[in-house]
Amino acid sequence: MWDRVLNGLNWLLVANLFFVLASFGWFATAVVGRSFNVNLGFDLWYSLWTPLFQPAIGILMAGAIAIGVLRWIANKLEALRSS
Repeated sequence: MWDRVLNGLNWLLVANLFFVLASFGWFATAVVGRSFNVNLGFDLWYSLWTPLFQPAIGILMAGAIAIGVLRWIANKLEALRSS
């Protein structure tokens, strides 16, 4: 059962990672566009920074730590069962 939960969490973290990478791509494109005086949505991106992108980055970091801790616990429990 733990493997199923960890695999589900891993899948959600991978989806979140691609969202964070896509939002970084949008940011980089918007900054380059702004330097050429082309509106590529920098103001919209900036308005979404606090309510959307910061929590996504926080969830990604917290999830990575949680997955590591859960894997460590699962390995310790498995070692206790086998000995």
